[in-house]
Amino acid sequence: MRIASFNILHGRSLDDGRVDVDRLASAVKTLDADVLGLQEVDRDQPRSLGADLTAVAAEAMGAADSRFVAALSGTPGGTWMAATGEEQPGSASYGIALLSRYPVISWRVVRLPPLRASVPLWSPQTNRPFLARDEPRVAVAAVLDGPSGQFTVCNTHLSFIPGWNTAQLRQLVRSLERTREPLVLMGDLNMQRRKAARASGLVPIAVAPTFPAGRPVRQLDHVLARGPLHATGPTEAMALPLSDHRALVVPCAMG
Repeated sequence: MRIASFNILHGRSLDDGRVDVDRLASAVKTLDADVLGLQEVDRDQPRSLGADLTAVAAEAMGAADSRFVAALSGTPGGTWMAATGEEQPGSASYGIALLSRYPVISWRVVRLPPLRASVPLWSPQTNRPFLARDEPRVAVAAVLDGPSGQFTVCNTHLSFIPGWNTAQLRQLVRSLERTREPLVLMGDLNMQRRKAARASGLVPIAVAPTFPAGRPVRQLDHVLARGPLHATGPTEAMALPLSDHRALVVPCAMG
């Protein structure tokens, strides 16, 4: 089976600055993933043509089931607040999604609170320090009925604030301690591979730089595993016509 993680930058291309749902659908088809974790996903946002990007991706990959989970509700620059999970259909929101060609046995959502204080960080774009404010984060997990039995997959997008993303990752792994194995944890973790492996205690099964998309020098996106699951071929960091990340794809099998 093919497992993929992709931060889609709400479907926007860096080449023309546009969101094109047909371009997103084509990119998802190119991935040909059986299980797909998406980050920075819009639903009913004006900047993304009011589209449900999870639904677009689900149709493109032929998903048997999918789930969008909002981390934030409202619109950037307007009302922008932590999502509660009780947002009404048609309300603008932003978060993550998990999609599967295999049947889903059960779903679970884990909410990861933001760091309350502003943190001084250095901007490589302006070559100056700035005060960064975190935002709420969320993870979605599913038990899937795969070709070799049931297994758990979790997708997330962690904080960009160093140290806090490590604490979030440890909290998330603790929350998944009693889930069915094998366990796959994937997503944009906003940290490098060695740190992700050390903080999670999980094994990286996909190794390739993913950011920035044009000339990737860092691996911020990961597929980590616990239990009897292993890669069966080389990892691909696929450059697609949208996003500032490359998509991370790995063929793998249980046993």
